[in-house]
Amino acid sequence: MSPTASRSGEVELSDPWVALEPGSDPLERVRVLRRAHEMFTEAGTVPRPVRSVVADSWRRSARAGVGPDGTASVELTDGDLGSYRAEHPLARVMPLFRELMGTFASDGEHLLAVCDAQGRLLWVEGHAGTRQKADGMNFVPGARWAESAVGTNAPGTAVALDRPVQVFAAEHFIRRVQPWTCAAAPVHDPRTGRLLGAVDITGGDWLAHPHSLGFVQAVARAAESQLALLTPAPTTTDTLGLTALGRDEALLMAGGRRLRLSRRHSEIVVLLSRHPEGLTGDELLCALYEDESVTPVTLRAELARLRRLLGAGLLGSRPYRLAVPVESDIAVVERGLSTGAVTAAARAYAGPLLPGSQAPEVVRLRRRLADGLRAALVARRDPDLLADWAHTAWGEDDLDVWRTLAAIRPAAPVRARLKELEAEQSAPPGWAGH
Repeated sequence: MSPTASRSGEVELSDPWVALEPGSDPLERVRVLRRAHEMFTEAGTVPRPVRSVVADSWRRSARAGVGPDGTASVELTDGDLGSYRAEHPLARVMPLFRELMGTFASDGEHLLAVCDAQGRLLWVEGHAGTRQKADGMNFVPGARWAESAVGTNAPGTAVALDRPVQVFAAEHFIRRVQPWTCAAAPVHDPRTGRLLGAVDITGGDWLAHPHSLGFVQAVARAAESQLALLTPAPTTTDTLGLTALGRDEALLMAGGRRLRLSRRHSEIVVLLSRHPEGLTGDELLCALYEDESVTPVTLRAELARLRRLLGAGLLGSRPYRLAVPVESDIAVVERGLSTGAVTAAARAYAGPLLPGSQAPEVVRLRRRLADGLRAALVARRDPDLLADWAHTAWGEDDLDVWRTLAAIRPAAPVRARLKELEAEQSAPPGWAGH
């Protein structure tokens, strides 16, 4: 996509997540942003064409009490810093970060930085001269670069939004950081979806190119894949692992065993995982069967077969309950949505919950989960996340998602698909296209 000109002659970005599109004049863009920054700090208004992601971040920074002449504070030093990062999960992928980004950082006179989920820098490595310059603004290990502490910056804003982000020059909230440009992407625990921190590349204006954002995002994904390999799945009976999204027959990890459940057993385990306190026979009967003629005897038979499959001690009765905690992909998506970690939630969502199930309570949960995620995606307006949803079997006819995607990424195939959907979904019942 190419930039367009506003009435004032200023360049407006057609993709709000790209800091500086190819063909733009970096010096002119810096001048525009400096004027906008001055107007915001003096009058509290954000003029066009400041990107929406930056404008929102400036407002959050101001509400947090960040001043444009502030600086980062160092919270962890010496032994405290060493012991903290040695125990941090991202320490396990630092060799990978160095392998993928070390030469790029050194040769390009950039810095590789890694922060935790609170925006504290754990590692800052790269070109020696650039590191010396960065020391002057406390861009050093142990310093807190959360958005709420130092305003708009790539690592801090990436963990605040839980999405990859570029910050170019005067888009930074603090003036002393405005000579810099950076791109950062969040890194998650691959099994729980929990935000662990972010990986960042910091340096000169060249990093405002869209490729740098894609590069750092690819590094973050590689780190999550590496963490998945380094973190074995639970093999003890103190936790059950349940995978039920995008599958009619759920998978259950129990005591090192991988069990493929029948459709009815899948429904039962999903419902019991939602109610650790247990469900009575009558409650389960109502949750599972639309047909009121189904008898408690039928349900007890299913539960007896499930108890034999799971083994001794895992399925209790009076009320019916699972005797150990359950970690499910459903819960990962819900945690992501409840904490605003939309990227992690979308990544964990492998499809509708038990899509073939007609059990009333499963249908309700399936709709709530899908509706909650799609609403979060539409609100986030991330073109990559929207495109991922739109090109799935469950999202290919989602008119709201396609409309949002077309508004922020109006590529020809997107517009064509939207036109098809609007024609199909506005057609009267029984219309067959003639």
